[in-house]
Amino acid sequence: MSVRKSERLLNLLIMLLVQRTYVSKARIRSILYPGANDEAFEKMFERDKEELRSLGVPIEVGSIDPLFEDEPGYRIPADEFALPAIDLLPDEAAVVGLATRVWQHARLAEATTEAVRKLTALGVDVDVSALDIVEPRLSADEPSFDVFWEATQERTPVAFDYARPGQDQVATRHLQPWGVVRYAGRWYVVGHDTDRGEERVFRLSRVQGQARKTGRPGSYEVPAGTDIREVARRLAPAPVTEEVVLLVRAGAGHLLRRGATAVQPGVPGPDDRTAWDRLTLTRGALGLADEILGHGPDVYVESPPALREAVVARLAAAVGESA
Repeated sequence: MSVRKSERLLNLLIMLLVQRTYVSKARIRSILYPGANDEAFEKMFERDKEELRSLGVPIEVGSIDPLFEDEPGYRIPADEFALPAIDLLPDEAAVVGLATRVWQHARLAEATTEAVRKLTALGVDVDVSALDIVEPRLSADEPSFDVFWEATQERTPVAFDYARPGQDQVATRHLQPWGVVRYAGRWYVVGHDTDRGEERVFRLSRVQGQARKTGRPGSYEVPAGTDIREVARRLAPAPVTEEVVLLVRAGAGHLLRRGATAVQPGVPGPDDRTAWDRLTLTRGALGLADEILGHGPDVYVESPPALREAVVARLAAAVGESA
């Protein structure tokens, strides 16, 4: 999907969601499809509506003036678009809670803000509170993340300087990016390396400086049936794992329990007020300290010593900052 089409779909979604009444087709055309002739507008508008509906967006058609049989209008009822109340088991809630902390991508938030600004400037009555249910969330600290993400959407080749692990030498790479994926706690770009003529994966944290777009949008196609995540699993270095032993308070640490290879219930813990379980996991160290700290006093590290020291150091730093 091109960036221009993505922006148009986002604008249509926001325009129909933030309106308090039905929006006429003529008004939608004048604001979102300026310059399109009758035939082009009808085709684009129908395709865009169907694309949003295929994504689960409920576009409602109704009369703008209930007293007259005039041109129908369109809107997205916020109460139908929002998720209903959901009852989750504790471990399911832990998974959802973790996911909501993952996706906070500033680029998508900026796109939403820009769409609202444009609609407001064109005289659209915007109810910004309706956007709470479509607030984008993603966290990615790599400086070149946005470039690779945009290039993937546009099908635009990129060039970037890349440092291989354990080597000081930096080489310039040329890639037709197929997708960006998170694997084993790290972000990778997957695509066709035009220098070597083969599919490759590159870890974004090893990109030096900013990646650069070097070709025309739409200048290549992703091979049919490509599974980006499977390519990353196959080509990316296997994560280094080790045995981790944790004491977890009974009834807590559900996400950690899901990945445990062994659970020993009813073991002595840091206090005698509650029951504790000993969990054994085989995990990579990346991000594990953050995950453990997220459980607060319900999880203690028995081994390995390096992980315990990392958690203690983070806690000591937090106490020092708050003092």
